[in-house]
Amino acid sequence: MKSVQWHDTHITILNQQALPHKTEYLELKNIKDVWDAIVTLKVRGAPAIGMTAAYGLALAAKSYETNDLAQFHAELKRDRDYLASSRPTAVNLFWALDRLMKSVAQAKSVNEAKTTLIHEAICIQVEDEDVCRRIGEHALSLFQDGDRIMTICNAGAIATARYGTALAPFHLAKEKGMTLHAYACETRPVLQGARLTAWELSQAGVDVTLITDNMAAQTMKAKHISAVIVGADRIAANGDTANKIGTFGLAILAKAFRIPFYVAAPLSTIDLQTKTGDDIPIEERAKEEVTHIGGVRIAPDVNVYNPAFDVTPHELITGIITEKGIIFGDYATKLPTLFEEVFA
Repeated sequence: MKSVQWHDTHITILNQQALPHKTEYLELKNIKDVWDAIVTLKVRGAPAIGMTAAYGLALAAKSYETNDLAQFHAELKRDRDYLASSRPTAVNLFWALDRLMKSVAQAKSVNEAKTTLIHEAICIQVEDEDVCRRIGEHALSLFQDGDRIMTICNAGAIATARYGTALAPFHLAKEKGMTLHAYACETRPVLQGARLTAWELSQAGVDVTLITDNMAAQTMKAKHISAVIVGADRIAANGDTANKIGTFGLAILAKAFRIPFYVAAPLSTIDLQTKTGDDIPIEERAKEEVTHIGGVRIAPDVNVYNPAFDVTPHELITGIITEKGIIFGDYATKLPTLFEEVFA
Protein backbone atom coordinates (compact mmCIF):
# COMPACT_ATOMS: atom_id res chain seq x y z
CA MET A 1 0.00 0.00 0.00
CA LYS A 2 1.58 3.27 -1.17
CA SER A 3 0.95 6.27 1.06
CA VAL A 4 2.05 8.71 -1.65
CA GLN A 5 2.01 8.30 -5.44
CA TRP A 6 3.04 10.66 -8.23
CA HIS A 7 0.94 11.09 -11.34
CA ASP A 8 1.59 13.46 -14.21
CA THR A 9 -1.21 15.86 -13.25
CA HIS A 10 -1.68 15.22 -9.53
CA ILE A 11 -0.47 13.43 -6.40
CA THR A 12 -2.44 10.61 -4.79
CA ILE A 13 -2.21 10.14 -1.03
CA LEU A 14 -3.70 7.64 1.38
CA ASN A 15 -6.01 9.69 3.60
CA GLN A 16 -4.72 8.75 7.03
CA GLN A 17 -7.49 10.74 8.70
CA ALA A 18 -10.06 8.27 7.31
CA LEU A 19 -8.35 5.18 8.76
CA PRO A 20 -9.27 2.69 10.10
CA HIS A 21 -12.90 3.16 9.05
CA LYS A 22 -12.18 3.28 5.34
CA THR A 23 -9.27 3.13 2.92
CA GLU A 24 -9.56 6.32 0.92
CA TYR A 25 -7.20 7.94 -1.57
CA LEU A 26 -7.23 11.66 -2.24
CA GLU A 27 -6.02 13.53 -5.33
CA LEU A 28 -3.92 16.61 -4.63
CA LYS A 29 -4.11 18.79 -7.73
CA ASN A 30 -2.26 21.92 -6.66
CA ILE A 31 0.11 23.26 -4.04
CA LYS A 32 -2.71 24.43 -1.76
CA ASP A 33 -4.09 20.87 -1.69
CA VAL A 34 -0.64 19.62 -0.68
CA TRP A 35 -0.22 22.23 2.08
CA ASP A 36 -3.67 21.44 3.46
CA ALA A 37 -3.07 17.67 3.38
CA ILE A 38 0.11 18.09 5.46
CA VAL A 39 -1.42 20.53 7.97
CA THR A 40 -4.58 18.47 8.50
CA LEU A 41 -2.64 15.21 8.90
CA LYS A 42 -4.18 13.56 5.86
CA VAL A 43 -0.58 12.71 5.15
CA ARG A 44 1.73 12.36 8.15
CA GLY A 45 4.96 10.73 9.24
CA ALA A 46 8.19 12.63 8.65
CA PRO A 47 9.33 10.70 5.52
CA ALA A 48 5.85 10.76 3.95
CA ILE A 49 5.56 14.50 4.63
CA GLY A 50 8.92 15.02 2.91
CA MET A 51 7.91 12.94 -0.11
CA THR A 52 4.56 14.71 -0.44
CA ALA A 53 6.12 18.16 -0.15
CA ALA A 54 8.73 17.26 -2.78
CA TYR A 55 6.05 16.10 -5.19
CA GLY A 56 4.02 19.20 -4.32
CA LEU A 57 6.88 21.50 -5.27
CA ALA A 58 7.44 19.62 -8.52
CA LEU A 59 3.72 19.79 -9.28
CA ALA A 60 3.61 23.52 -8.60
CA ALA A 61 6.61 24.13 -10.85
CA LYS A 62 4.88 22.37 -13.74
CA SER A 63 2.29 25.17 -13.79
CA TYR A 64 4.79 28.05 -14.07
CA GLU A 65 4.32 29.85 -17.37
CA THR A 66 7.60 31.74 -17.43
CA ASN A 67 10.56 30.73 -19.60
CA ASP A 68 12.90 33.03 -17.67
CA LEU A 69 15.13 31.07 -15.29
CA ALA A 70 15.45 33.88 -12.77
CA GLN A 71 11.69 34.24 -12.57
CA PHE A 72 11.33 30.46 -12.34
CA HIS A 73 13.69 30.30 -9.36
CA ALA A 74 11.87 33.18 -7.66
CA GLU A 75 8.52 31.40 -8.00
CA LEU A 76 10.07 28.13 -6.86
CA LYS A 77 11.52 29.79 -3.75
CA ARG A 78 8.11 31.29 -2.96
CA ASP A 79 6.40 27.91 -3.19
CA ARG A 80 9.19 26.18 -1.28
CA ASP A 81 8.67 28.60 1.61
CA TYR A 82 4.89 28.14 1.46
CA LEU A 83 5.16 24.36 1.77
CA ALA A 84 7.82 24.70 4.49
CA SER A 85 5.32 26.69 6.59
CA SER A 86 2.97 23.70 6.86
CA ARG A 87 4.57 21.99 9.87
CA PRO A 88 7.65 23.21 11.78
CA THR A 89 9.03 20.18 13.64
CA ALA A 90 9.66 17.38 11.10
CA VAL A 91 13.00 18.17 9.49
CA ASN A 92 12.37 15.79 6.55
CA LEU A 93 10.00 18.41 5.18
CA PHE A 94 12.77 21.00 4.88
CA TRP A 95 15.34 18.42 3.82
CA ALA A 96 13.22 17.26 0.88
CA LEU A 97 12.31 20.77 -0.25
CA ASP A 98 15.92 21.97 -0.07
CA ARG A 99 17.12 18.88 -1.92
CA LEU A 100 14.79 19.79 -4.79
CA MET A 101 15.96 23.41 -4.75
CA LYS A 102 19.59 22.31 -4.99
CA SER A 103 18.83 19.85 -7.80
CA VAL A 104 17.89 22.67 -10.19
CA ALA A 105 20.49 25.23 -9.13
CA GLN A 106 22.52 24.60 -12.30
CA ALA A 107 19.62 23.99 -14.70
CA LYS A 108 20.15 25.56 -18.13
CA SER A 109 16.48 25.99 -18.97
CA VAL A 110 13.05 26.07 -17.34
CA ASN A 111 12.04 22.83 -19.04
CA GLU A 112 15.18 21.11 -17.75
CA ALA A 113 14.45 22.37 -14.25
CA LYS A 114 10.85 21.14 -14.33
CA THR A 115 11.96 17.67 -15.45
CA THR A 116 14.73 17.55 -12.86
CA LEU A 117 12.34 18.41 -10.02
CA ILE A 118 10.04 15.52 -10.88
CA HIS A 119 12.97 13.11 -11.19
CA GLU A 120 14.46 14.22 -7.86
CA ALA A 121 11.13 13.84 -6.04
CA ILE A 122 10.70 10.32 -7.42
CA CYS A 123 14.26 9.47 -6.33
CA ILE A 124 13.46 10.56 -2.77
CA GLN A 125 10.59 8.07 -2.63
CA VAL A 126 12.54 5.22 -4.22
CA GLU A 127 15.48 5.78 -1.88
CA ASP A 128 13.20 5.88 1.16
CA GLU A 129 11.95 2.35 0.55
CA ASP A 130 15.51 1.02 0.55
CA VAL A 131 16.42 3.14 3.57
CA CYS A 132 13.48 1.83 5.58
CA ARG A 133 14.31 -1.78 4.79
CA ARG A 134 17.89 -1.28 5.95
CA ILE A 135 16.69 0.41 9.14
CA GLY A 136 14.44 -2.58 9.73
CA GLU A 137 17.27 -5.07 9.20
CA HIS A 138 19.49 -3.27 11.69
CA ALA A 139 16.66 -2.97 14.21
CA LEU A 140 15.74 -6.64 13.86
CA SER A 141 19.27 -7.59 14.93
CA LEU A 142 18.46 -6.16 18.37
CA PHE A 143 15.47 -8.40 19.01
CA GLN A 144 14.82 -12.07 19.71
CA ASP A 145 11.99 -14.29 18.56
CA GLY A 146 9.05 -13.75 20.92
CA ASP A 147 10.12 -10.31 22.16
CA ARG A 148 7.43 -7.91 23.30
CA ILE A 149 8.12 -4.41 22.04
CA MET A 150 6.30 -1.18 22.80
CA THR A 151 5.88 1.73 20.38
CA ILE A 152 3.98 4.99 20.12
CA CYS A 153 2.38 6.92 17.27
CA ASN A 154 2.82 5.43 13.79
CA ALA A 155 6.29 5.18 12.28
CA GLY A 156 5.16 2.53 9.83
CA ALA A 157 4.74 1.78 6.15
CA ILE A 158 1.98 4.36 5.72
CA ALA A 159 4.29 7.06 7.12
CA THR A 160 7.09 6.23 4.66
CA ALA A 161 7.62 4.73 1.19
CA ARG A 162 7.43 1.20 2.62
CA TYR A 163 8.13 -0.77 5.84
CA GLY A 164 8.42 2.29 8.06
CA THR A 165 11.15 3.07 10.58
CA ALA A 166 10.11 1.95 14.07
CA LEU A 167 7.65 -0.56 12.60
CA ALA A 168 10.06 -1.88 9.96
CA PRO A 169 11.40 -4.69 12.19
CA PHE A 170 7.85 -5.96 12.77
CA HIS A 171 7.19 -6.15 9.02
CA LEU A 172 10.55 -7.78 8.31
CA ALA A 173 10.14 -10.24 11.18
CA LYS A 174 6.86 -11.32 9.63
CA GLU A 175 8.58 -11.84 6.26
CA LYS A 176 11.26 -13.97 7.92
CA GLY A 177 8.88 -16.11 10.01
CA MET A 178 9.99 -14.50 13.27
CA THR A 179 7.45 -13.47 15.92
CA LEU A 180 7.55 -10.05 17.51
CA HIS A 181 4.67 -8.90 19.71
CA ALA A 182 3.83 -5.22 19.36
CA TYR A 183 2.29 -3.13 22.13
CA ALA A 184 0.94 0.06 20.58
CA CYS A 185 0.20 3.11 22.72
CA GLU A 186 -2.98 4.76 21.46
CA THR A 187 -1.23 8.15 21.17
CA ARG A 188 -3.59 10.84 22.33
CA PRO A 189 -4.87 13.24 21.23
CA VAL A 190 -5.08 12.21 17.54
CA LEU A 191 -4.83 8.45 18.19
CA GLN A 192 -2.24 7.55 15.57
CA GLY A 193 -1.33 4.43 17.54
CA ALA A 194 -4.93 3.24 17.78
CA ARG A 195 -6.12 4.31 14.33
CA LEU A 196 -2.98 3.69 12.30
CA THR A 197 -0.39 1.42 13.97
CA ALA A 198 -2.94 -1.10 15.26
CA TRP A 199 -4.59 -1.09 11.83
CA GLU A 200 -1.34 -1.35 9.85
CA LEU A 201 0.17 -4.18 11.91
CA SER A 202 -3.06 -6.17 12.08
CA GLN A 203 -3.41 -5.85 8.30
CA ALA A 204 0.12 -7.27 8.00
CA GLY A 205 -0.65 -10.19 10.31
CA VAL A 206 1.58 -8.92 13.11
CA ASP A 207 0.46 -9.66 16.66
CA VAL A 208 -0.46 -6.26 18.11
CA THR A 209 -1.98 -5.26 21.44
CA LEU A 210 -3.45 -1.77 21.84
CA ILE A 211 -3.13 0.09 25.15
CA THR A 212 -4.00 3.59 26.30
CA ASP A 213 -1.04 5.86 26.89
CA ASN A 214 -1.48 5.85 30.67
CA MET A 215 -1.24 2.04 30.74
CA ALA A 216 2.39 2.04 29.58
CA ALA A 217 4.03 1.57 33.01
CA GLN A 218 1.71 -1.23 34.07
CA THR A 219 2.13 -2.91 30.68
CA MET A 220 5.92 -2.79 30.89
CA LYS A 221 5.76 -4.47 34.27
CA ALA A 222 2.96 -7.00 33.73
CA LYS A 223 3.74 -8.00 30.14
CA HIS A 224 7.54 -8.05 30.52
CA ILE A 225 8.19 -5.62 27.68
CA SER A 226 11.58 -6.32 26.09
CA ALA A 227 12.23 -2.91 24.50
CA VAL A 228 10.70 0.33 23.29
CA ILE A 229 11.20 1.49 19.70
CA VAL A 230 9.98 4.83 18.33
CA GLY A 231 10.40 6.94 15.23
CA ALA A 232 11.61 10.53 15.11
CA ASP A 233 10.68 13.85 13.53
CA ARG A 234 13.99 15.54 14.22
CA ILE A 235 17.21 14.41 15.88
CA ALA A 236 19.53 17.15 17.09
CA ALA A 237 23.31 16.97 16.79
CA ASN A 238 23.66 15.77 20.39
CA GLY A 239 21.07 12.99 19.96
CA ASP A 240 18.11 14.77 21.58
CA THR A 241 15.08 13.51 19.67
CA ALA A 242 11.75 15.14 18.88
CA ASN A 243 8.96 12.67 18.33
CA LYS A 244 5.22 12.39 18.94
CA ILE A 245 4.02 13.70 22.28
CA GLY A 246 4.30 10.96 24.90
CA THR A 247 7.64 9.62 23.67
CA PHE A 248 9.61 11.41 26.41
CA GLY A 249 7.41 9.77 29.06
CA LEU A 250 8.01 6.33 27.58
CA ALA A 251 11.77 6.93 27.69
CA ILE A 252 11.57 7.82 31.39
CA LEU A 253 9.55 4.67 32.08
CA ALA A 254 11.96 2.54 30.05
CA LYS A 255 14.85 3.80 32.16
CA ALA A 256 12.93 3.05 35.36
CA PHE A 257 12.28 -0.52 34.19
CA ARG A 258 15.79 -0.89 32.70
CA ILE A 259 14.33 -1.55 29.26
CA PRO A 260 16.31 -0.46 26.17
CA PHE A 261 14.84 2.56 24.39
CA TYR A 262 15.59 2.80 20.66
CA VAL A 263 15.00 5.53 18.10
CA ALA A 264 14.68 4.46 14.44
CA ALA A 265 15.10 7.15 11.80
CA PRO A 266 16.76 7.84 8.44
CA LEU A 267 19.73 10.15 8.08
CA SER A 268 17.35 12.75 6.61
CA THR A 269 15.81 13.12 10.09
CA ILE A 270 19.16 14.00 11.69
CA ASP A 271 19.67 17.76 11.81
CA LEU A 272 23.27 18.55 12.65
CA GLN A 273 22.52 22.28 12.42
CA THR A 274 20.22 21.94 15.43
CA LYS A 275 22.63 21.52 18.31
CA THR A 276 20.30 20.37 21.11
CA GLY A 277 16.65 19.56 21.68
CA ASP A 278 16.13 23.03 23.15
CA ASP A 279 16.56 24.40 19.62
CA ILE A 280 13.84 22.23 18.05
CA PRO A 281 10.59 24.13 17.38
CA ILE A 282 7.62 22.29 18.88
CA GLU A 283 4.38 22.57 16.95
CA GLU A 284 1.27 23.39 18.98
CA ARG A 285 -2.01 22.35 17.42
CA ALA A 286 -5.68 23.28 17.75
CA LYS A 287 -7.41 22.84 21.12
CA GLU A 288 -10.22 20.87 19.43
CA GLU A 289 -7.87 17.90 19.02
CA VAL A 290 -8.01 17.54 22.81
CA THR A 291 -11.53 18.70 23.57
CA HIS A 292 -13.17 16.68 20.78
CA ILE A 293 -13.00 13.09 19.54
CA GLY A 294 -14.52 12.31 16.16
CA GLY A 295 -16.09 15.75 16.12
CA VAL A 296 -17.85 15.15 19.45
CA ARG A 297 -16.98 17.41 22.38
CA ILE A 298 -15.70 15.48 25.43
CA ALA A 299 -14.48 18.38 27.58
CA PRO A 300 -15.71 21.84 28.61
CA ASP A 301 -14.47 24.96 26.86
CA VAL A 302 -11.31 25.55 28.91
CA ASN A 303 -7.71 26.44 28.14
CA VAL A 304 -5.82 23.65 26.36
CA TYR A 305 -2.09 23.04 25.89
CA ASN A 306 -1.60 20.79 22.87
CA PRO A 307 2.04 20.27 21.85
CA ALA A 308 2.27 17.77 19.01
CA PHE A 309 5.78 16.65 19.97
CA ASP A 310 8.14 16.35 22.91
CA VAL A 311 11.92 15.99 23.06
CA THR A 312 13.60 12.94 24.58
CA PRO A 313 17.05 13.81 25.99
CA HIS A 314 19.88 11.84 24.43
CA GLU A 315 20.91 10.29 27.73
CA LEU A 316 17.64 8.32 27.82
CA ILE A 317 18.21 6.83 24.36
CA THR A 318 19.92 3.42 24.27
CA GLY A 319 20.62 3.51 20.55
CA ILE A 320 19.75 5.36 17.34
CA ILE A 321 19.05 3.06 14.40
CA THR A 322 19.67 4.43 10.89
CA GLU A 323 20.18 2.96 7.44
CA LYS A 324 23.94 3.15 8.12
CA GLY A 325 23.73 1.06 11.29
CA ILE A 326 23.18 1.53 15.03
CA ILE A 327 25.04 3.95 17.26
CA PHE A 328 25.10 3.71 21.03
CA GLY A 329 25.81 6.79 23.14
CA ASP A 330 28.21 9.69 22.54
CA TYR A 331 25.86 10.90 19.82
CA ALA A 332 27.48 14.32 19.45
CA THR A 333 30.64 12.58 18.25
CA LYS A 334 29.10 9.65 16.38
CA LEU A 335 26.17 11.24 14.52
CA PRO A 336 28.36 13.39 12.23
CA THR A 337 30.37 10.33 11.19
CA LEU A 338 27.24 8.83 9.63
CA PHE A 339 27.36 11.58 6.98
CA GLU A 340 31.04 11.27 6.08
CA GLU A 341 30.50 8.64 3.39
CA VAL A 342 27.31 10.32 2.15
CA PHE A 343 29.10 13.60 1.42
CA ALA A 344 32.55 12.21 0.57
